[in-house]
Amino acid sequence: MLELIIGLVVAIGVGRYIIKGYSATGVLMVGGILLLIISALMGKSVLPSSAAATGWRATDIAEYVKILLMSRGGDLGMMIMMLCGFAAYMTYIGANDMVVKLASRPLRMINSPYILMIAAYFVACLMSLAVSSATGLGVLLMATLFPLMVNVGISRGAAAAICASPAAIILSPTSGDVVLAAKAAEMPLVDFAFKTTLPISIAAILCMAVAHFFWQRYLDRKSGEKHEMLDVADITTTAPRFYAILPFTPILGVLIFDGKWGPELHIITVLVICMTLTAVIEFIRYFDAKKVFAGLEVAYRGMADAFTTVVMLLVAAGVFAQGLSTVGFISGLIGTAQSFGSGAMVMMLVLVLITMLAAMTTGSGNAPFYAFVELIPKLAAQMNVNPGYLVIPMLQASNLGRTLSPVSGVVVAVAGMAKISPLEVVKRTSVPVLVGLVVVIIATKLLVPAH
Repeated sequence: MLELIIGLVVAIGVGRYIIKGYSATGVLMVGGILLLIISALMGKSVLPSSAAATGWRATDIAEYVKILLMSRGGDLGMMIMMLCGFAAYMTYIGANDMVVKLASRPLRMINSPYILMIAAYFVACLMSLAVSSATGLGVLLMATLFPLMVNVGISRGAAAAICASPAAIILSPTSGDVVLAAKAAEMPLVDFAFKTTLPISIAAILCMAVAHFFWQRYLDRKSGEKHEMLDVADITTTAPRFYAILPFTPILGVLIFDGKWGPELHIITVLVICMTLTAVIEFIRYFDAKKVFAGLEVAYRGMADAFTTVVMLLVAAGVFAQGLSTVGFISGLIGTAQSFGSGAMVMMLVLVLITMLAAMTTGSGNAPFYAFVELIPKLAAQMNVNPGYLVIPMLQASNLGRTLSPVSGVVVAVAGMAKISPLEVVKRTSVPVLVGLVVVIIATKLLVPAH
């Protein structure tokens, strides 16, 4: 119980100071280091089991920050920086302007930008089949769909919410957590993924789309934000018309190089190919190497800006999440779940609530799910309950809760690239996510037998 109280107190304090306008990076870093110090004083290990201890718990804290800097700066961070650099490059060469110029005329036939927003949401959900990482998908959408959505009349907050929320509901039948959930549910993967989970996911996505339409429109009207479609007459780009394809080449690359149509390539590799292809096209267009190199310098500066605004925030969020884990917050939640009484529906709701809370506070969907899913076979056997009845809503709740976390990688990355507060993104995703959660619970009750 003490661990739960410590975690909640620090989490509330972090939220309070972020709301008051303090730097989210600084507040999260201080909160995470404070939790790690408390963990060390309680005699708990600060580093994950895969990392070698330094010998002193005080230096273990600094060692963990180093581990995060290397991992998030070298893999996830590099992907974010590459995408931000690519987006800056597309703006510099006029490709984004050409997309808007060509798309604005037919899109004007649709009176409501919110209908376009929902269409973008469905496209983004389909992209989750190709990009398994929630953060990776979010930054890919921010670099490609976000500029288009904003320029056709969708507010920045609404567009950011669309980019942050596709991974809130699981569609991919082969993701790691689906495979683990199928094992815990004691069902064949095909039956679990396609016959049981997929119908629930589709129902939730459809209802979340409707919720997005009304919630984003309500928030825009409440804030008085008016974002008109960019007037085509104001666009003075000299870029060729075919340049409109270039901003979407990363999406095409991810779909082509997925291991089925061609070799399976990392998204950073795809981005290197896309930027190289663009630079070659620019050289053919101008036959001026100096101009091509100047454009690439813009891309490099975009990468540097992304490190400052997004990657360091991700590092700070990671320190905070590790602090909550090491202090015993997650294990405290597991103990709370086990203390509740009988009743399949009651236990399902308790597991959903606790998984959501853990995902919201730690910013991770996988960590709480992987921790709690170990309970399912034992709980199901004790209560004579179908394990699938417990695991399916818990699986979805872990991803939905991540989308409501101001410290999750996807929310932090999207907020940083949109230049808005993570809390604004959470506010924008809150109602659609809660609608999705209710639909998941109801659909599970209707479609999955409890016994």
